[in-house]
Amino acid sequence: MRNYETTFIVDPVLSTEDIKSTAQAYVDNLQKEGCEIVFVDEMGLRTLAYDINKRSNGVYYCIEYTAPNGAFLNNFELGMRRDERILRFLTVALDKYGVQYNADKRAGKIGKAKRKKQEKPAKNEPAAHGVSRKKADAPSLSGVPSGDAESFKEEE
Repeated sequence: MRNYETTFIVDPVLSTEDIKSTAQAYVDNLQKEGCEIVFVDEMGLRTLAYDINKRSNGVYYCIEYTAPNGAFLNNFELGMRRDERILRFLTVALDKYGVQYNADKRAGKIGKAKRKKQEKPAKNEPAAHGVSRKKADAPSLSGVPSGDAESFKEEE
C-alpha cells in the first residue's frame, strides 16, 4: 500500500454546501478507486500568496489516503484539472517520515505551542521606566508621539 496526500483549494465564491459537496465528491471518488481514506482535513478559508483566477482567498482541503497502486492518479488529477471549482491542487506520495509526521500532527504532538499568559500590570500601577501607563497608552490626536500638544506648540 502506498500513502498519498492531496491538497486542493476550492473557489470561495461557492456556497458552503457546494464547497463541502466538492470535497466529498473527491473523497467518494477515491473510495471508488479502492483507496482507504486516513484523514480529511478542512483547513478553512485562507489568504492565497498570490491571486489565482482573480481570487485572493481559497478554502483549503487536505485528504490523506492509502492506495494499492498509483494507477488511478492520472484520471483523478485530470478530473481536478477540469473542475472549475478547484483553483489548485497538489498530490504528494508520502514516505514513512511523512506518514509519521501527519500522525503526530493529528495526535497534537506537532503544532503551535501553548504559551502561558503573563500577568499584565494594572492600569494604575506605574510602568518600570516611571511614565504613567495612562499617559503612555493614550492615543495622540495631534500627531505628537508623547506629551501635551500645547507644550509642543510652545517649543516651536
